[in-house]
Amino acid sequence: MKLAAANTKLESIIKNVEKSGIKAEGLVEELRGLREFALKEKDPLVTKVLRLTYEYLSEKSTFDVQAQFEEDEEENEYPIEIEDNENFLYLLNLLLRSDHKVNREEIKDYRSALKLELY
Repeated sequence: MKLAAANTKLESIIKNVEKSGIKAEGLVEELRGLREFALKEKDPLVTKVLRLTYEYLSEKSTFDVQAQFEEDEEENEYPIEIEDNENFLYLLNLLLRSDHKVNREEIKDYRSALKLELY
């Protein structure tokens, strides 16, 4: 994210999740507030991912989204097994540097996975 206030809020959310996990009090509301910053930044990818994320958390109370894969030598993809909390923290850290090209690609993977899970 580009705005300093947005990154401050995002860092606060990360610390809260590191301390209390995905069930941290007020997490969905915090993500909704963060989404307002993404709207101000006019970043549709981040805006969408944040909305899908808090919808998913509201519905499932977990973050078992399968968005990270590794390839073998024959270019077959396999999901990376990762704990829900670490998976969620990984996404939040991608959002901290959402303007980086590689991070944007991974954020798109999360967007696709969230859409598949929710709709």
